[in-house]
Amino acid sequence: MQALILVGGEATRLRPLTCNTPKSMVTVLNTPFLEHVIRYLSGHNIKNIVLAQGHLSKPMEDYFGDGSRFGIKLTYVLESQPMGTAGAVKNAEQYLEPTFMVLNGDIFTDLDLTAMLDFHKARQAQSTIALAPVEDPTAYGLIETSSGGRITRFLEKPSWNQVTTNMINAGTYILSKDILKRVPAGTPFSFERQLFPQLLEAGEPLYAFPSNSYWIDIGTPEKYLKLHRDMMRGEVKGYQVVQGKVVKIGQSCNINPETQIVGPVVIGNNCVINRGVKLFGPLVLGNGTVLGEDSVVDSSIIWANTQLGMKVTLNECLIANDCLLENNTTAEKTVIGDHVTISRNSKLGPGSRIWPPTLTPAAPGKR
Repeated sequence: MQALILVGGEATRLRPLTCNTPKSMVTVLNTPFLEHVIRYLSGHNIKNIVLAQGHLSKPMEDYFGDGSRFGIKLTYVLESQPMGTAGAVKNAEQYLEPTFMVLNGDIFTDLDLTAMLDFHKARQAQSTIALAPVEDPTAYGLIETSSGGRITRFLEKPSWNQVTTNMINAGTYILSKDILKRVPAGTPFSFERQLFPQLLEAGEPLYAFPSNSYWIDIGTPEKYLKLHRDMMRGEVKGYQVVQGKVVKIGQSCNINPETQIVGPVVIGNNCVINRGVKLFGPLVLGNGTVLGEDSVVDSSIIWANTQLGMKVTLNECLIANDCLLENNTTAEKTVIGDHVTISRNSKLGPGSRIWPPTLTPAAPGKR
């Protein structure tokens, strides 16, 4: 089985974390999100993967190369302009096998892909769409089915008075390549709003694969932070409280012996934690993080090479790479982009978003 991952979105909801970093490369437990997805696919023996790229493509290629370091084969396909979900797959058509899987690159799930493939084959489906239950289905696409699992209706982002089910399109599909004949080349085109409804109207065999597996869209700071919490608290298969450790410390760290640490906490490599620091999980410190004396960090995610001065207090914050928060800074529910300096004695309230001083342009061209 082959998989195509849609990683071309601009991730505007997750900014400023994604001003210079593609959403698929934001770190989760100090590992790029896309690496978690690739290892998940590989665990289901899916080792031929196509990345449908657009915005900020170079960091992915620099990190993953041809995929051999991860035991897979990677193919990169770049779109010159946003093509929509189906349009991006059409753009990669020449690289696809007769049957293939599609995943939205901002979804994390532990869905049983092997069982989904067996379901697809047993029903000789043209398309099989994974379903997941959510508390609020109005932000997603609802799918209604018959008792046998055949899809009877699509409803995109319904109002509450239209809601008949809490099962939504989970952004994972198994498709026959033949359906791409219905997708016009070089034109933005959507699976959810155009192709799937057209296939349904034409009477094609479309099926839904329901599941109660873990599922989350990491497209907002709140959901990104929630994924970390869920992983570290053992709510996601394979991530039981940081692989069984309440506190995980990387290599070559210098941690003052009087540091107070309440897990779950993940500390990267080459970190320095000075006297009087207090850490309260769920918490992740990226490689090269330096925490000044008497700082308090609670329920936050800090990326690599960020430095906190003395008596800095953070609560539910997301901080990108190479930042400096000077002495006596206080921040709550704040998102800070990379290469940002916060002056001493600053107070950042809930909802604050601090943009990086420079932005990396999206890579042009098509390949």
